[in-house]
Amino acid sequence: MGCDGGTIPKRHELVKGPRKVEKVDKNAELVARWSYCALSQEKLRRPIVACELGRLYNKDAIIEFLLDKSADKTPMEAASHIKSIKNVTELNLVDNPAWSGDKESIKGDKYDDIQSARFICPVVGLEMNGRHRFCFLRNCGCVFSERALKEIKAEVCHK
Repeated sequence: MGCDGGTIPKRHELVKGPRKVEKVDKNAELVARWSYCALSQEKLRRPIVACELGRLYNKDAIIEFLLDKSADKTPMEAASHIKSIKNVTELNLVDNPAWSGDKESIKGDKYDDIQSARFICPVVGLEMNGRHRFCFLRNCGCVFSERALKEIKAEVCHK
């Protein structure tokens, strides 16, 4: 009935190897970086601001972070370099006409295409989904793809 010596355990049954480290899906990480606030982890909604490191934030989350100076609050690593509202720039983003994310009623029965981006580059038309580099101008807040800035080769905003 068991433990009578009739079974001989194999080596793989006795020795457990090291656990495999779970790899983060790079695609999901890029989508999250371009569609969620780096501070509050909520969906990005206008007005959207960015710091000099290129992280995107909801403006109200940054204002709440700067106003809350309680002693028991630990500084957030995502916004520890932001000391005032002057450290962030409000972005002028162009909506993607092909994106239909929040336009329809959300019942949970539709397929969300995470590769379709909410914003696009106004010059070239590239989607801001994390596959291409985007830059913003600090004086006006206009957002362009790096490819568009290389083609324009101008020091001022084209708008």
